[in-house]
Amino acid sequence: MSQYKLIALDMDGTVLNDHSVISEENVHWMNKAREAGVTVMFSTGRGFKKAIDYAEQLHLDSPLITVNGSEIWEKPYQLLERTLLDHRWIVKLYDITQRYSEAWFWAYTTDEIYNKENWHHIVDQYDQHEWLKFGYYVEDIAMITAIRHEVEQWGELELSNSSPYNIEINPFDTSKATALVKLCDHMGITMEQVIAVGDSLNDIKAIQQCGLGVAMGNAQEEVKQAADYITASNNDHGVAEVIRKFIFNI
Repeated sequence: MSQYKLIALDMDGTVLNDHSVISEENVHWMNKAREAGVTVMFSTGRGFKKAIDYAEQLHLDSPLITVNGSEIWEKPYQLLERTLLDHRWIVKLYDITQRYSEAWFWAYTTDEIYNKENWHHIVDQYDQHEWLKFGYYVEDIAMITAIRHEVEQWGELELSNSSPYNIEINPFDTSKATALVKLCDHMGITMEQVIAVGDSLNDIKAIQQCGLGVAMGNAQEEVKQAADYITASNNDHGVAEVIRKFIFNI
């Protein structure tokens, strides 16, 4: 039997194809892994509300990591731990958008997603919300690089991405990897018993720190270089390939 006890799957660009659907082949092998006693879970940059429908579709009663590790769920609707982003950072991150007006931006609170279109609802009310993540998106590499460089200079936040054109910002030392470490401790397993699968920089630390780190065929090059194995793309059932090969050795 496989040495792996848990498989942590990124969602967008990984278990979901480009139409945001989990293929029948992926579903089949995810269910086979569960039947064999492996915990199959999502580890995503999405907020809980954007992830839970897929978990319920598959009848998963397993843990969830959401918002890049800012929330750890013991199982759906049962929160284990939450790490908040101080509202004063939201003020500073929003200020940057005023100098880069072409960039889209958004932020997760524990209750809602606010973005460039509806931000006016919360101006001057930042301290009245519990913040989890802030993000920027612009298909201008020079601009997104400049924004990233500015925020990195502060040295007090966790930066990653889910696309070459975005930046995702979490509280310092909060990532899918740190969440998996806490979850493994809670479950009584080790990181060596975990497979982490993903495609973007918000997956890279988990891929580096787990027993088996897998990059999708469509992953960013830096993620591929960090991985132990590169599977097929998200449109070619790459998750199913990982489960067949490393859980069932076929």
